[in-house]
Amino acid sequence: MTKDLLGRHRAVLPDWLALYYEEPLEITHGEGRHVWDSEGNKYLDFFGGILTTMTAHALPEITKAVSEQAGRIIHSSTLYLNRPMVELAERIAQLSGIPDARVFFTTSGTEANDTALLLATTYRRSNTILAMRNSYHGRSFSAVGITGNRGWSPTSLSPLQTLYVHGGVRTRGPYAALSDDDFIAACVDDLKDLLGHTRPPAALIAEPIQGVGGFTSPPDGLYAAFREVLNERGILWIADEVQTGWGRTGDHFWGWQAHARSGPPDILTFAKGIGNGMSIGGVVARAEIMNCLDSNSISTFGGTQITMAAGLANLSYLLEHDLQGNARRVGGLLIERLRSVAAQVPGVREVRGRGLMLGVELVKPGTDEADPQAAAAVLEAARAEGLLLGKGGGHNTSALRIAPPLSLTVAEAEEGAAILEHALRSTIQ
Repeated sequence: MTKDLLGRHRAVLPDWLALYYEEPLEITHGEGRHVWDSEGNKYLDFFGGILTTMTAHALPEITKAVSEQAGRIIHSSTLYLNRPMVELAERIAQLSGIPDARVFFTTSGTEANDTALLLATTYRRSNTILAMRNSYHGRSFSAVGITGNRGWSPTSLSPLQTLYVHGGVRTRGPYAALSDDDFIAACVDDLKDLLGHTRPPAALIAEPIQGVGGFTSPPDGLYAAFREVLNERGILWIADEVQTGWGRTGDHFWGWQAHARSGPPDILTFAKGIGNGMSIGGVVARAEIMNCLDSNSISTFGGTQITMAAGLANLSYLLEHDLQGNARRVGGLLIERLRSVAAQVPGVREVRGRGLMLGVELVKPGTDEADPQAAAAVLEAARAEGLLLGKGGGHNTSALRIAPPLSLTVAEAEEGAAILEHALRSTIQ
């Protein structure tokens, strides 16, 4: 059955639509932190639909909210008043930390970032964007144009002029050997120098932890230091929280809060986890920025009633069960467990991240050269033992990505770590 479906997939879908595994699997259902495939195999899910299943699979509270809303009305568009949309916008505006916040809902993180770029360039009357090396912001034409990761950038054509800044990757690049304070100072000096050679940019867009880039991040405080430079010139700061938002990092509800010394971002984008699988994205911005557009705009499917019902139920569950705290506690145990394993496996260059957003970067033993073949092999070995992982990384897709639902238990973390340890030891010599 799976081979038949794979053949049909290849016959009608694009060649560039990637599938994991030499023998791709069809996931048919899930519960909690586990999923099952069409052949009845059970897996511990450490990737959550690319960080999208944030709380749990088949969570009864969300299922009930979606079912009840579907029995009333599924969709009416933003041309009509929409109570669930207003209620979720009120909660997100309050949680965002942005003063006088306005919220606009989209259907994805890509569309959210696209909207943020529209707002920033319109507000600032500039099409120049500062972005981070190794970054990823989506697959629309404008989002690809600001993506600093070659593996996810299929064209150099863009409506924007993009200038790339140092700092998103702490342990690679020309400043890797510096202390954290010196690293930040060097990146700030680089930013100042860059700004001396260009017309005034509209904004800096940055992921507090780079997702597709392999869960890399700068030292805490880098973006606060950048913000001081940007503020002097009126340049906006867009925090791409599509992967870091909603408490996944454990230490903070938003990734930008690790860089909060200079205040909140001007624009914040979100998606993925808030819908727990339903298609929700959005933008939060100060009113003067959000309201700068001088023509009509709507979002046909952004903010539709059924997705808003899911988002409200999901956010309530997240807050009421302190899943941010769980991410901090269980993620802290998991990263220490993985670091103890890494110390004994020569092909593991680094275990990094925070909360339940962890990366394991693989290299050829004895070198600093990325090893994408090893990453693929570990992915296969882990799957064979019942664990699903992700992968990414700007250096040739050599990082394993670990991002389970935030309700992960200590026992499940230990189980996953044990499987990953065996997969690493059995594939990396």
